[in-house]
Amino acid sequence: MSETIQPIQLHLRKPAISKTALPQSRHIQGEIYTSPDVYQKELDEYFFKDWLFMGRVEQFANPGDYEARRILGRPIIIARNKEGVLHAFHNMCRHRGVEVAEGKGNARSFKCPYHGWTYDLNGQLVGAAYMKDTEGFDPSGCKLPEIHLQVWRGNIFISFAQQPTVFEEAVADLERDFAILHTENCRLADITRTTLQCNWKFFHENLMDYYHVGVLHAKTFGARFSWTPENLVLKPNGGLTMHYQSSPSTPDGKSLFGKAPWLDERDNTFACTAFYPPNMTLFGRIDCVKIITAWPVGPDSCEVSIYMLFPEEFFSHDDFEEKVSVYRKYQLAIYEEDRAMIESMQKAMKLPNYEPGQLSVMEKPIHHFLGRYVDRMFGS
Repeated sequence: MSETIQPIQLHLRKPAISKTALPQSRHIQGEIYTSPDVYQKELDEYFFKDWLFMGRVEQFANPGDYEARRILGRPIIIARNKEGVLHAFHNMCRHRGVEVAEGKGNARSFKCPYHGWTYDLNGQLVGAAYMKDTEGFDPSGCKLPEIHLQVWRGNIFISFAQQPTVFEEAVADLERDFAILHTENCRLADITRTTLQCNWKFFHENLMDYYHVGVLHAKTFGARFSWTPENLVLKPNGGLTMHYQSSPSTPDGKSLFGKAPWLDERDNTFACTAFYPPNMTLFGRIDCVKIITAWPVGPDSCEVSIYMLFPEEFFSHDDFEEKVSVYRKYQLAIYEEDRAMIESMQKAMKLPNYEPGQLSVMEKPIHHFLGRYVDRMFGS
């Protein structure tokens, strides 16, 4: 008889932040950022249910283009088949579970390096030596397990859920608030990946923490950043949308390309942000779009990927790569400023004398995100 799997019981006091007005609120207890039980429930409640940003369609421009990655502890493949359709699969041979692909490139098929079972670009088993005499073995019914995949304006999303939320409903806020960025007419110019020794929530909280901008980033972009809590639109799922004033992501705050064609009527200080739970933060500027993900790899570590998009027209500039390098170096300088602060907070969460401090009115986005997070994780 198979053993019944018991749900994780969280023996923690439910933080009061979900029911407390911002002026009376405190941050939440350290266990939320360090507990292995909380982390596992986050995976089950958020990451294995919701739609997750995974990359860009131009990363798979041609039939046969693929990439094998390990996220949330699970090996996956994204590939474009011969008909030009994108698919996502669990990267596990149906024989013994060995990964059938690694890295990225272009392939006609995927072959298990252990016993040679071979799968086409649709995940269908097309070759399995010495199996014809195995009773009941039917190769036509044997496929790599598929993962739901959808595309919104050139951006790839996947869901591990058996029956995910209707995709059009899931991205309705993104479509309404950020169609103006026309990411379908942009191309990926750069991906920067790094690992931070902090909980995944801290990374996204930092991106919505406008309280620290004028202090920590005073020498980079802080003086060119202007917002008020009234600029925020808070979403029921804990996400947010904000339009505010900032500058292009260069050392002097001036674009090296000019305005995106569809933003020609906007001021150079045009800036917008979205947090799309659980793993995507989007930044729009007058000349580019950045999409940032934080994949948890444990309670106190996450892998961050920064996707930098520019309008298709900009790629014809003779000095395009040199200009992109300026944007890349500048954004890395900013994130290195953040790194020390976030990792210091993470260390504090495990200390017995840590006591959550009161929130500032400038931390309205964090108050909203954590309030909805607590409701979803702990219920009533």
